[in-house]
Amino acid sequence: MTTGDEEFAELRPLLFTIAYEILGSAADAEDIVQDSYLRWRDVNAATVAHPRRYLVQTVTRQSLNHLRTVRRRREDYIGSWLPEPIRTGPDASADTVLAESVSMAMLLILETLGPTERAVFVLAEVFGYSQVEIADMVGKSDVTVRQILHRARRHVQARRQRFQLDDTAPKVVGQFLRAAKTGDIAALLDLMAPDVVQISDGGGRVRVASRPIAGAERVAAFCSGLARRQMAAMTAEFGTYNALPAVLFHAEGALDSILLFEIADGRVTRLYAVRNPEKLRAARTLQPLTLGRETHGNDHG
Repeated sequence: MTTGDEEFAELRPLLFTIAYEILGSAADAEDIVQDSYLRWRDVNAATVAHPRRYLVQTVTRQSLNHLRTVRRRREDYIGSWLPEPIRTGPDASADTVLAESVSMAMLLILETLGPTERAVFVLAEVFGYSQVEIADMVGKSDVTVRQILHRARRHVQARRQRFQLDDTAPKVVGQFLRAAKTGDIAALLDLMAPDVVQISDGGGRVRVASRPIAGAERVAAFCSGLARRQMAAMTAEFGTYNALPAVLFHAEGALDSILLFEIADGRVTRLYAVRNPEKLRAARTLQPLTLGRETHGNDHG
């Protein structure tokens, strides 16, 4: 392995994390990182004074370009669109900033930003890059980046909800599944926040609820009915995806869906069901994530 390969391998978790948070797609992020590696391989690493800065800029610009091309596709998406879930380890769950940044709730908020706003917000608020650094990465002036960041922060703050990692999550998920399978509506209601929302993504390829379902009674009835019709013939496996507790459902040995739980104060606040087969292809792959904050300062002026 060459020095350049070693440097890239060391930075790969950071590059993937940046690409994923800008794109919301693990498959697209992997493609961007791989293409960046091929470009890096053609460069004489000894001539690059700051490999980290060079590679982050490369990945950022490629991610931005790709996001602009897929936006129309997402606007025409059949049913609700959810980010592609990624399997995460204890490192992601242990870091509150990282956990929130890859959570379904935050990725859905980021989806409502324009491409440049999204990249600028992610680089500044999540990864801690200065506005001068970001200006160079996205090809804008410092003043323009400051204005973009101000708009993006205001937009996100207006939609952001309190994020917490709940220690009771595994217990709550287990109780939730038992209540759903037995049709215990009262128990389900006790386990859910009154304003709970369930969102399903089938991508037009498999049957799911076409619109979000809101309210504890409606979500309880939906989950109980679904469990009676489908879950009895499936096997369940617990996991952690996007730093959230999740359940993988298998039908006849194949992965059918992933259900992610957002839990606060011992109650389920959001349910995200991903059934689109395109988004389940790499579900088994553990994705090392990092924010890489340690080597650069913050300039939010």
